[in-house]
Amino acid sequence: MSHNLDKYFNIVLQITKEAGKLVRQRIWEVKSVQTKSSAVDFVTETDQEVEKLLIGQIASNFPDHKFIGEESTAEGQKIELTDAPTWIIDPIDGTTNFVHGYPNVCISIGLVVNKVTEVGIIYNPVLEQLFTARRGLGAFYNGTAIKVSDKKDLSEALMSLEYGSSRDPEKMRIIKENVSRLYPLVHGIRSMGSAALNMANVALGGIDAYFEFGIHAWDMAAGEIIVREAGGTVMDPTGAPFDLMSGKVLCAASEGLAQQLSRTIEQYTPPRDM
Repeated sequence: MSHNLDKYFNIVLQITKEAGKLVRQRIWEVKSVQTKSSAVDFVTETDQEVEKLLIGQIASNFPDHKFIGEESTAEGQKIELTDAPTWIIDPIDGTTNFVHGYPNVCISIGLVVNKVTEVGIIYNPVLEQLFTARRGLGAFYNGTAIKVSDKKDLSEALMSLEYGSSRDPEKMRIIKENVSRLYPLVHGIRSMGSAALNMANVALGGIDAYFEFGIHAWDMAAGEIIVREAGGTVMDPTGAPFDLMSGKVLCAASEGLAQQLSRTIEQYTPPRDM
């Protein structure tokens, strides 16, 4: 079956921009906040409303397409990735930032066809940052082509990592250990509070490497293709090939930097998405 990827991309980009208006309008309003897996794993009514808007409008245009969404999964929908065109959606990546009014938030949407990511859209409507990529066509920031940095060694890298919302003692120990290992070796460590924006900034060249354990397909699907199309490397933190359902990711400006980071950090194996 042939797919009109230009049509898919253009229509969903417009839908994403429309959904972004809700995020931009509400980030500094009083919010109704609930918790999910831990006392600091938040969901707001805006997360749920944005996801329903995205899925509803995309489905009305492409009724045979499938969806994997963060909030519908939280409500019990089973994660199933087939060969059908599947939109993998995080309605607000950086919900804790959103709850606090910190503007590092984004809508993240990846399109996977035959289990290969074809399209990535990461949109921060508060700061008007739009990252896009199509397989084989490059990566773009607000319409301008972007590429990763030229850094090849940890000693010259600005990197990012996340602490995450899990309060599992072993995971917290490993995060602290990795900060202790890396901080003396690199120019600095940043934490944006959004997996998608961390990956987008690797693609932009502002961050040279990033890794995280305990995230999900909707955090990574768009970022993976945006980093790859910007010339970067995306892989499992162990050095194995990237697995969208593994719950972990490492990306960097170069293969050498990625492998060096992989050899330096202590590993952690989170639950898989499927």
